[in-house]
Amino acid sequence: MYNSGCSQNQIYDIIIIGGGIVGLTAARSLLQRKKLSIAILEKENDLGVHSSGRNSGVLHAGFYYSSDSLKAKLCSKGSQRMFEYAQEQGIPVEKTGKVVVATRPESVSQMQILLDRAQANNIVLKKIDLKQLHELEPEAFSIEAALYSPNTAVIDSKIVLKKLSEELISKGVQILKGHEVLRIDCESKSIQTGQATFHYGHIINSAGLHADRIAHQMGVGKNYCILPFKGVYRKLSPEAARRFKGSIYPVPDLRVPFLGVHITRNIHNEVYVGPTAIPAFGRENYGIFKGIEFLEGAKIATRLSRMITKNTQGMRQSVFEEMARYSGEGFLKAAQAVAPKVRSEDLLPTGKVGLRAQLFDKNTAKLEMDFIVEKGPDSTHILNAISPAFSASMAFSELIADKVLG
Repeated sequence: MYNSGCSQNQIYDIIIIGGGIVGLTAARSLLQRKKLSIAILEKENDLGVHSSGRNSGVLHAGFYYSSDSLKAKLCSKGSQRMFEYAQEQGIPVEKTGKVVVATRPESVSQMQILLDRAQANNIVLKKIDLKQLHELEPEAFSIEAALYSPNTAVIDSKIVLKKLSEELISKGVQILKGHEVLRIDCESKSIQTGQATFHYGHIINSAGLHADRIAHQMGVGKNYCILPFKGVYRKLSPEAARRFKGSIYPVPDLRVPFLGVHITRNIHNEVYVGPTAIPAFGRENYGIFKGIEFLEGAKIATRLSRMITKNTQGMRQSVFEEMARYSGEGFLKAAQAVAPKVRSEDLLPTGKVGLRAQLFDKNTAKLEMDFIVEKGPDSTHILNAISPAFSASMAFSELIADKVLG
C-alpha cells in the first residue's frame, strides 16, 4: 500500500481526478471495501462548480432506459440508495413525483415503450387518465393519457457533495482543490499539477467535461471526444410556482438524445423550467461568449455539421428545435407544450446554466447514450457520465470499484 508523503511529492494508492458526484462516491465505495490512501484532485476551488452542482436536482426513477443499458441497471438502484443516504445524513430530500405527458400525437405510442421499460427494469410507473393527471398537476397538458412516476424525488446536489466530502475527509481522503492536472506520466506513475507532483498506484478519471483529455494522455479512448451541450433554464415567478406540485416532463422523442424542456419543483420549492440542449462551443461555455474555445469550437461545429447533414440520431430536428428555444418566444413555446397556461411574464431569468459532457464517437459520428467506463494503464476512465449519473452514482460507484479492485 502507498502512504502519503511530503507535500511536494505525495504518494497515494488511488488518485481520483475530478471531485464531482462520481468521483466522491467512487472514493466512498472503495473505502467500504478496502483500506486505501486516496486523493481527489479537483481543478476548481470548490466542489460542484460544473455538472454535479448544476443539475436539476431530480433523482430519476430510471424508466427511460432500455433494460440492456448500464443506465437501466444502475439508475433505479442508485436513486434509491441516494434517497436513503440523504435520509440517514439529514439531507433534505422529497418524493415529489413526476408526470410524463404526451405533447404530440406521435408521443402517445411512445408511452407504451416507457411502460415496457419500466416493467423490464422493475420500476413503478403508472398510466393515468386526464382526470388523474389534473388532480396531480392541474396545469399539465397531455393527449389522451399520461404517465405517473411516484418515486421520482428531488434533492439539493450541492448539499450532497458537501456531506460526502465531509465523510471522506473524516476517513482520511485528501480532497485537494485548485489542482488542475497538467501532465500524467504513465512510466513514473506521476501526475503534475500547478502546485505539486503526485504518484499513484491507480488513477480514476472522473473529470467530466475534461475526461477525454485526461484519457487521451494515457492512450485511452482516442476515438472519443466530449461534445458539450448547454442547458439553459428559466425560473417561474413565486406566484406561478404555486400552481405546480412536482415535475412535468414531456414524453421524450426516443429518436433524439435529449428529454426536452420540463418543469421541476426543487427541494427549496422553487420551480425551474428547462433545460435546453443547445450546442456549446467550449467545455465551459456557460455564457453567450464566455468559455468559447475557438480551436475546439471549430471542431465541435464540424462534428455537429456532419451529424446535421446526415440527420444522425435526429440531430437536424433536435438542433433546430433547441436553437429556437434560445429566444424568449421559443423557450415559452416549449414550456407551454407541457403547461399551456404559463405566460411570458411567469418566466424569470436565472443564472442557472448547465453543460452536458456528452461523449461523441469520432469513428461512427454518433453520440454515446450510455455510461462508458474503460480501463487503461493502471487507470479507470469514466468517459461518459451523462444524466442520470447523479441519480445512479451510489450504484455506479460500485461498478467503478469492481473495475479498480478486480
